Amino acid sequence: MGMDLQRSKPAIDQPDPKKIRVLIVDDHAVVRQGLRTFLELHGDLSPADALSDDVSALPIEVVGEAANGAQAVDLAGRFQPDVVLLDLVMPGMDGIQATPRIVACSPRSRVIILTSFGEDDRVFPAIRAGAQGYLLKDIPPDELVRAVRAAYLGQVQLHPDVARKLMSAVAAKEEPPAGGPHQAAVDDLTGRELEVLGLIARGFNNREIAEKMVISEKTVKTHVSSILGKLHLEDRTQAAIYALRHGLAPDEA
Repeated sequence: MGMDLQRSKPAIDQPDPKKIRVLIVDDHAVVRQGLRTFLELHGDLSPADALSDDVSALPIEVVGEAANGAQAVDLAGRFQPDVVLLDLVMPGMDGIQATPRIVACSPRSRVIILTSFGEDDRVFPAIRAGAQGYLLKDIPPDELVRAVRAAYLGQVQLHPDVARKLMSAVAAKEEPPAGGPHQAAVDDLTGRELEVLGLIARGFNNREIAEKMVISEKTVKTHVSSILGKLHLEDRTQAAIYALRHGLAPDEA
């Protein structure tokens, strides 16, 4: 078991800037192997991407595996991974306990919780502990690769069901204000931007929004940037909370 968990490259002083370096943490060896296979098969560059300067096109490299939180903290400190895929329920130190320790010893690491559990009592503590994302293990391989790349870029990654729970919980703490300065900002949004904002609040990612609105992902990104600028928000999570607080998230059709 110990040798298997150390099946990774020697620690290096400077992470390779041309790769997204991932640490996999799960107490089941078959799950770790499956995740490694997914990432190695789907995370390679295509010929077109190899010529791109876009950091989101960087290849993915699994630098280590751990079977529990304590091992994860140790390997995170040694390898300084870009992204940590972290299970929640493990013997000894669990994922929630490990998350702040990983962030402390490897500040540049983005922690994505990857688990079978989506209950509120697990989601909220994980987010509070410092997780960058919360995904369920039924995620398709290509979506997992996309999530790793997005987390590397600093984007929050939440399963749609988890996003709705989190946003609803935050929104419920504050009544939507009547009128006031926020209305002027909302009035500045175009019809398409309002539609994009509503879909963000419902947990859709850019690709899903593009498919639903029959527009390109590039156009969606332009709309999202415009929304954040007009509403003076920092990221799409804040945008989703804003939409829920101000009644801008339509019910799912």
